[in-house]
Amino acid sequence: MTSKLDQLKQYTTVVADTGDLDAISRLKPVDATTNPSLLLKAAALPRYAHLLDEAVAGCQGDLGLACDRFGVAVGQEILKVIPGRISTEVDARLSFDTQATLRRAERIIGLYDQAGIGRERVLIKIASTWEGIRAAEQLEKAGIQCNLTLLFSFAQAVACADAGVFLISPFVGRIYDWYKKAEGRDFVGAEDPGVQSVARIYQYYKANGYQTVVMGASFRNLGQIEQLAGCDRLTISPDLLQQLSDDQGELPRLLNAGSGEARQSLDENSFRWALNEDAMATEKLAEGIRLFARDQEKLEALLAARA
Repeated sequence: MTSKLDQLKQYTTVVADTGDLDAISRLKPVDATTNPSLLLKAAALPRYAHLLDEAVAGCQGDLGLACDRFGVAVGQEILKVIPGRISTEVDARLSFDTQATLRRAERIIGLYDQAGIGRERVLIKIASTWEGIRAAEQLEKAGIQCNLTLLFSFAQAVACADAGVFLISPFVGRIYDWYKKAEGRDFVGAEDPGVQSVARIYQYYKANGYQTVVMGASFRNLGQIEQLAGCDRLTISPDLLQQLSDDQGELPRLLNAGSGEARQSLDENSFRWALNEDAMATEKLAEGIRLFARDQEKLEALLAARA
């Protein structure tokens, strides 16, 4: 019997949710994703110390630029050991500013261009706010493909598909966390609210012919991953990837393109109202942006200390 990881790869593109090159080399995902929290962890690894120094060199105190240069440098290293794409994130503090998000995304893709990395190997990660989705819509039209992250609600997924974004990252584990705390009980298998959210989005996209890729993210346990075997992509932490690699049990495809809801369209007012009506999504989106912003600030402080 092959491992569950090898079986999963038959149905789903496996993405590593890490900046750890050793783990990526060992587990052989197709793609990899990073975010401010993962870059902060990467910055603590000795192998990246020289990249920190190179990132601050010549930045003249522009710590935002230094962070972007470090993120792109880590992305370059990861691209040496994967065949696919790296996702690099825009500063979360720009999540409610479409034009600032556009400028930062263009700078990140420009840094990759300067390093000789083609756009076909990079996804720009942007929070799934109304402003972020609008920025992604413009970037996609300019040939810069995007990964819309911090996605917790069906309304966000509908808006992203209408905007023609390349990929979305629904956060399974954080949805699960919220409902576990709110209802005071655990969820297993198909009853998991995070799993149900991704399955609903996946079936909606397939039923309506959307090309946007669904990539489940933020997993807490193997059961969530197993329930979503068959999703377009899943981005998984090294610990869980290793557990899948060590497990020789059977892993059937459980997520298939069945009947989905009729196509919807949301203007700004209806988007904001639908998000407001979803307490979980409202709280987790705001919390996610805050947490990424704090880690961005910590990374800036680390770079400032090396300047």
